[in-house]
Amino acid sequence: MTALRGRARLVGDDVNTDSIISSARKRESLDPAVLRQFLFEHVDPAFAASVQPGDILVAGRNFGCGSAMEVAVTTVLGAGIPAVIARSFSRTYYRNAINNGLLPLVCDTGGIRDGDILISDDIGAIRNEFTGETLRPEPLPPIMRAILGAGGLVPYMRQNGDFKL
Repeated sequence: MTALRGRARLVGDDVNTDSIISSARKRESLDPAVLRQFLFEHVDPAFAASVQPGDILVAGRNFGCGSAMEVAVTTVLGAGIPAVIARSFSRTYYRNAINNGLLPLVCDTGGIRDGDILISDDIGAIRNEFTGETLRPEPLPPIMRAILGAGGLVPYMRQNGDFKL
């Protein structure tokens, strides 16, 4: 698992991809560096400007529901957010996250508060620096860890040619 250290940014349950980034924004640009300024703009217009590199999104259940647009993942990455921790993800958002190099971690997020500092170790546990609580996310299968380690599916394929299962 990639080492993480970042500030928790709480976003709640049933976060829709159109809440992450409006689908209308795709017509303007697909560049994550441009789209980052519109992250959660309809939920909290000040959110994008408050994001610091390394911040970690923390959600409840069903994060990334709605449409399957990949730009909802690349916008999060473009904002400098390396991971999303949630109780559950929509299947398409989870796969898009893996394929684009965004770390999706599934675990109980109920004890995390906005602004808590979260630190991961090399075995996959995440410690909340403020509460001392240790979270144990569901382990990722080896192929998903390999894809994430390469930076996403395209870099993985460039490095390895074909999937080796």
